Amino acid sequence: MKAASSAVFRKGTDETRNDDEEEEKEEVCNVFDAEVESKTQTTSSNETKNNLKGFFTSLLLMEEHEKQNHEAQNAASRREMSELQSNYRKRARTMSDHYSDLTDHYADPVDISRKKSRASRAAVASVSAAVTETEAEGSEITGSGSVHGTGQQRRLWVKDRSRAWWEECNRSDYPEDDFKKAFRMSKSTFELICEELNSAVAKEDTALRNAIPVRQRVAVCVWRLATGEPLRLVSKKFGLGISTCHKLVLEVCKAIKEVLMPKYLQWPDDESLRNIRETYESISGIPNVVGSMYTTHIPIIAPKISVASYFNKRHTERNQKTSYSITIQAVVNPNGVFTDLCIGWPGSMPDDKVLEKSLLYQRANNGGLLKATGSPIIAIFPCRIHRSDANRTAR
Repeated sequence: MKAASSAVFRKGTDETRNDDEEEEKEEVCNVFDAEVESKTQTTSSNETKNNLKGFFTSLLLMEEHEKQNHEAQNAASRREMSELQSNYRKRARTMSDHYSDLTDHYADPVDISRKKSRASRAAVASVSAAVTETEAEGSEITGSGSVHGTGQQRRLWVKDRSRAWWEECNRSDYPEDDFKKAFRMSKSTFELICEELNSAVAKEDTALRNAIPVRQRVAVCVWRLATGEPLRLVSKKFGLGISTCHKLVLEVCKAIKEVLMPKYLQWPDDESLRNIRETYESISGIPNVVGSMYTTHIPIIAPKISVASYFNKRHTERNQKTSYSITIQAVVNPNGVFTDLCIGWPGSMPDDKVLEKSLLYQRANNGGLLKATGSPIIAIFPCRIHRSDANRTAR
């Protein structure tokens, strides 16, 4: 019995010991697994940090590379722009020299001598101006390098253009015939226009630049209207910019319309009408004629609105090119002086319709042409201007 109980006790003790050993083994395995997991987590976190460092480093490298490429492109564009500007200056200088050579080749010997004398005078004037400016700067600049005084003015940069041609024409001793041939009017008429328009077109000097004189302003407009030259050539003749010449033409034309037109373009009074009738009757043998009328067309660029109204079929067929125009109806007396004008109706309108739209037609309907002449009918005798005169008027 004792032996059996001791055997059972021994067996239970052995089982308990085996369980303890298994628990110890499990604990050891759990500790090992925990250590392995911690090491794995540490390793993964280090790899993540390394990956982030590599990512940010690659981003910085890409930005630096893009910045270098941008700077290289800017430098290349600057070099290309400088080369283009250099080539443009060379071509402009070459064209200017070629134009000067052509001008000198076809110029008269008298003109060449005048140009040489003008060049010498200009050289002397520039030297004296430089000396004067140097002296003025020396007197204005103090020992500390500061500029004082109220006489100094800021100057706006202006392109240096030659005004030799206009200065030659503007001289008081310039030949009357040459002036009339150039501007299509005498010097006395030009002076009268300048005096009449002085208050309307004159400008004051500013701190940046001097104003263009009235005579030069009027001369630009008169030359453009008289010759029809492009603004590019007008700019070279008068030593002004192209946009400046365009602006001057518009300003002077507006002043002529507002100042001179109401004063000089008037329908004759009773006494003048009687003299005009007698002159026309003595010339043509037709009684009661008080004026010669003609309607012509002025070519224009196609307008943005109502293009069909300004289409000129006759000019298009004659020139083999699409043409647009506005009409001008004019009446002159026996001396060729304008007494009535009607300008601006579309070029597609026939002459009789232009007459019906004019103030002259309304004046005739209201009895304004008869006045106190005692004649029952005052006729407007239509005459045809020579083709060259019409073209000159259109220009």
